[in-house]
Amino acid sequence: MHDVVIKRALLSVSDKAGLVELGHALAARHVELVSTGGTAKTLRAAGLMVKDISELTGFPEMMDGRVKTLHPMVHGGLLAVRDNPEHAAAMAEHHIGAIDLVVVNLYPFAQTVAKGATRDEIIENIDIGGPSMVRSAAKNHAFVTILTDPADYDDLIAELEESDGKTSYDFRRKCAAKAYSATAAYDSMISQWFAFADQQQPFPDMLAVNGNRTAELRYGENPHQRAALYVPVAPHIAGIAQAEQVQGKELSYNNYNDADAALELVAEFRDGPPTVVIVKHANPCGVATGATLIDAYRAALECDSVSAFGGIVAVNRPLDAATAEAITEIFTEVVAAPSADDAAKAVFAKKKNLRLLLTGDLPDPKRGGLSIKPITGGLLVQSRDNGHVADDAFTVVTKRSPSAQELADCRFAWTIAKHVKSNAIVYAKDGATAGIGAGQMNRRDSARIAALKAKEAAETYGWAAPRTLGSAVASDAFFPFADGLLAAAEAGATAVIQPGGSMRDDEVIAAADDAGLAMVFTGMRHFRH
Repeated sequence: MHDVVIKRALLSVSDKAGLVELGHALAARHVELVSTGGTAKTLRAAGLMVKDISELTGFPEMMDGRVKTLHPMVHGGLLAVRDNPEHAAAMAEHHIGAIDLVVVNLYPFAQTVAKGATRDEIIENIDIGGPSMVRSAAKNHAFVTILTDPADYDDLIAELEESDGKTSYDFRRKCAAKAYSATAAYDSMISQWFAFADQQQPFPDMLAVNGNRTAELRYGENPHQRAALYVPVAPHIAGIAQAEQVQGKELSYNNYNDADAALELVAEFRDGPPTVVIVKHANPCGVATGATLIDAYRAALECDSVSAFGGIVAVNRPLDAATAEAITEIFTEVVAAPSADDAAKAVFAKKKNLRLLLTGDLPDPKRGGLSIKPITGGLLVQSRDNGHVADDAFTVVTKRSPSAQELADCRFAWTIAKHVKSNAIVYAKDGATAGIGAGQMNRRDSARIAALKAKEAAETYGWAAPRTLGSAVASDAFFPFADGLLAAAEAGATAVIQPGGSMRDDEVIAAADDAGLAMVFTGMRHFRH
């Protein structure tokens, strides 16, 4: 394929960033500029000669700008195969001039939705002519260059400078691929709005998913796997994908995954007291609240200091120097926080490999959305687990009711268990985890493993007894047998919170009564696979 000289350019953009500079660069090479509406106005205001699209088509822009580029004079000039004699004859017969360059970015649909616009305004911001021109130009990339992103203007200018006003086939092909990705993402945003917001469909007949690649990662879960980070082409929440990385090595796939798990859990306490979450391999190994962040960090670390080594720390408050100093006393991979003061940043700066992520805010744990998991040959899609049960919805099922402190510990343990891989058992006491058992094939083993970790912590710190003594224990799903509950009782738990719903609930309740436990049912399960 040959190089193409750019003689005529059609520019129609919503985002005017870099437009004037591009216009001057094209005009300097005697490229004829054809434009529409506000784009033409901006170019003329910069002193550039511009031909209105109506001069090209012979028709005025009409219907509030809805109809201006949907015309054979435009699409003929874009789609004509220049070395096809029949196409060339049709162009000559109908006086259709070739268009060599198209610069288009689309109506700001996502931004319009994000600002809470009315339905009519949202509909008016569905671009029709723009995507049509983009697709026509991209299809005919053998002869036409298409740009959809202002970030690519400099690349075009450099291409023209290096090739004396021409673009190469490789350049045009690369632009075409990006153009089709842009229109696909744009259409997917519109289809998502129609399905989820306008039609209130939780699971539409066709699921459109989009995303911009923001980073290629060093590797995936393992070195032989490749990985990249994509973020949705939509309004962003405060998340790990959007966080500012202040310092440290490049984040890996596992870093992102673990940091996301930590942020999702600490977000449960966004309106609560100072809270620290420590995560290892996407499971919390210590969570605590405290009067200050450093108090919370120390209490969280004491739950399982062995697993915390090389872990991820997330906090729900701005980081201070004292907490930063405590965190850096052991090897920590990533720290995530809404913000950090200069003194804290200075502390972390001494650990050049530690990644510090500032999210600006914490995500809303009650937000909606979909969770998507690939399986062989398909996708499993579900609504995200944003379920919450108020304390007054708990049902006391034992003879003894929990005390106020036990109920508070139950609530805390239950919140943590939601974020622990199933089968999940969490012991908690006085606003701190005492032991966490995760990902076991049966609930009894999770209860025993969590108790064992608590015993090891007591030996490490020289405590008289493990923290599980007098604790509350949470189970993410019902106890199918009494053995798991009895293992928790043996560890010293005095209160239990679980969903209930087993065919053996009566047996489990009787065992709790025999052990003198107080137990509440939530009626809600939190499996996490």
